[in-house]
Amino acid sequence: MTYQQTLKWMFSQLPMYQRQGNSAFKKDLDNILIFSKHLNHPEKQFKTIHVAGTNGKGSVSHMIASVLQQAGFKVGLYTSPHLKDFRERIKINGKMIDENDVVDFIQRHQSFLEENQLSFFEMTVGMAFQYFAEQEVDIAIIETGLGGRLDSTNIIQPLLSVITNISLDHTAMLGENLSEIAFEKAGIIKPQTPVVIGEKNDSTSAVFINKAKKEKAPIYFAEEEYHPAYQSDLKGIYQTRNIQTVASAIEKLRNLGWKIKEEDISTGLLNVFNLTGFQGRWQQLGEHPKIICDTGHNPAGLNFVFQQLEKEVYQNLHFVLGVVDDKDLDSILPMFPKDAQYYFCRADVPRALDEKELSKKAAAFNLKGKTYKSVNQAFTAAKANAKKEDLIFVGGSTFTVAEIL
Repeated sequence: MTYQQTLKWMFSQLPMYQRQGNSAFKKDLDNILIFSKHLNHPEKQFKTIHVAGTNGKGSVSHMIASVLQQAGFKVGLYTSPHLKDFRERIKINGKMIDENDVVDFIQRHQSFLEENQLSFFEMTVGMAFQYFAEQEVDIAIIETGLGGRLDSTNIIQPLLSVITNISLDHTAMLGENLSEIAFEKAGIIKPQTPVVIGEKNDSTSAVFINKAKKEKAPIYFAEEEYHPAYQSDLKGIYQTRNIQTVASAIEKLRNLGWKIKEEDISTGLLNVFNLTGFQGRWQQLGEHPKIICDTGHNPAGLNFVFQQLEKEVYQNLHFVLGVVDDKDLDSILPMFPKDAQYYFCRADVPRALDEKELSKKAAAFNLKGKTYKSVNQAFTAAKANAKKEDLIFVGGSTFTVAEIL
């Protein structure tokens, strides 16, 4: 198979949450444990840091990876979802896994994958672990896909666990309230393994403290610790908390004997994009008109997006908006600015909500605009209508942002 044929097989033949939604969610670790055994337990052959959370886990994972790369380590990075290329999920020192490695892995294990009906995410986790083991990374940053307790990545025994924050998202699978969601995220806390919690919250802190106590795991709340006021090339006011979480995590690694200098931290944080290739978080794509995209899509993430938008100076706001069909629109649409011109669109994935349905829902909250059959059509229309002093914002889902990058 060619690389494109391999991807087509992976995407179309096996369950994939990114495209299908809830129906692809697995409620146990049986398959990944079987697959790990089949692969001779590659996850035991390198050191790891495990990162979970509702928002910020992608940014935190990339920031930690960048600092460790700057310190001279060979760093694996597993994240999801990808924006443009599947290989974004599996990187070493910012370089994506080679196409031939993806093809070879699937060809070698295709019969096993079919016989055991592994999900897209399960096979991808196995591929990442095998690749990191073969390439002999010094350490790998492993981001959970969904939740934590039952996430396929949760077979690792990390040096450090990091939970960025908890807010309402994927409630059908993770729980209807913050405590229930925190319970799922707390599943990555391992025996006698330090855990850093990015944000302290009355609804969730007790869950983490109780889990850490049960596992005899040292627990640290990043916002209670003092760290220098580091800066990052990842923009957005929401990155301030993420930087604080990263600083706490790096301090714990130093306490474990990892040689990371102060300048490695400051320089690594200022070069996240260059060192890791991170994209999609308050990313500026153009000037005159200014064009910004952000993948924030749940209430907590969007709240930060709109706080940042309020700091921008522009004449008119053009908003290219596309969402997925399982999104609770009643909880997010009231947050959107009513003085913007909207370009409602549908991303090219099965989970995307029909643009006319989105427009109808938005109208109930006094959000007005036109509909477009694709993200690119909407984006083109926004650019045609916008003046030099205007601002174009693209968001609502990862898929919407991916199509204009």
